[in-house]
Amino acid sequence: MRKLLILTCLIALLCAQKSYAGPPFNTDDPEPVEYKHWEYYVSTVNNYQQGVWSGTSPHFEVNYGLVPDVQIHLLMPVNYTTVPHQKASFGYTETEVGVKFRFLQETDSRPQGGIFPIIEVPTIKNETFSNGKAKIFIPVWAQKSWGKLTTYGGMGYWINPGEGNRNYIFSGWEVQYDFSPTLMLGGELYYHSSDAIGVKPVTAFNLGGSINASPKVHLIFSAGHSLVNGGFFTSYLGLLLTI
Repeated sequence: MRKLLILTCLIALLCAQKSYAGPPFNTDDPEPVEYKHWEYYVSTVNNYQQGVWSGTSPHFEVNYGLVPDVQIHLLMPVNYTTVPHQKASFGYTETEVGVKFRFLQETDSRPQGGIFPIIEVPTIKNETFSNGKAKIFIPVWAQKSWGKLTTYGGMGYWINPGEGNRNYIFSGWEVQYDFSPTLMLGGELYYHSSDAIGVKPVTAFNLGGSINASPKVHLIFSAGHSLVNGGFFTSYLGLLLTI
């Protein structure tokens, strides 16, 4: 029972860290998709900790500029987890929907700002990947650019119901640089407080970027590791189509 409890907490922690905002980073920005334009992602997130692999294989994300300064968001993940000496588990459980609203435009002297509330809605019952309760994330993001250099970040609050779970805070900051029209590289530092009883707060980083095969086709990627607690490795690889 003790091993089962530890494994359950571990999977819950890894699932919480697969936050999909701001691909390929966990930290997001306040800039919505342009009016009447689309973003399509096919991606995989992978987490490794104490012999356990978990993540998405793959997940599908769609964003659309519904009106100026407003983006609607849909994400559909096929989750997986592998535990040593056990059969791998796969399943679709929760659908993520959200709306990004930019309430402050960027100028030479001030950053842009926005909110991006997200809800993860239980869709198909699967106790391996979901407790059947909706989760809500309410963040505020800010961004400022100087030529080829861009930095963004912010903080949000996760409402995380369920036995043994805790509501928690996520915060992060990212810096990126456009080395050419083809290549962007950046990195983020992020933190989230304890999301379950017996689970410690985590501080971690990711390094990544994008390779633009054309103005519409982009390969996005990142990889990182925990710095304080957690002891995990995480990666993101995706194909983005912008229309």
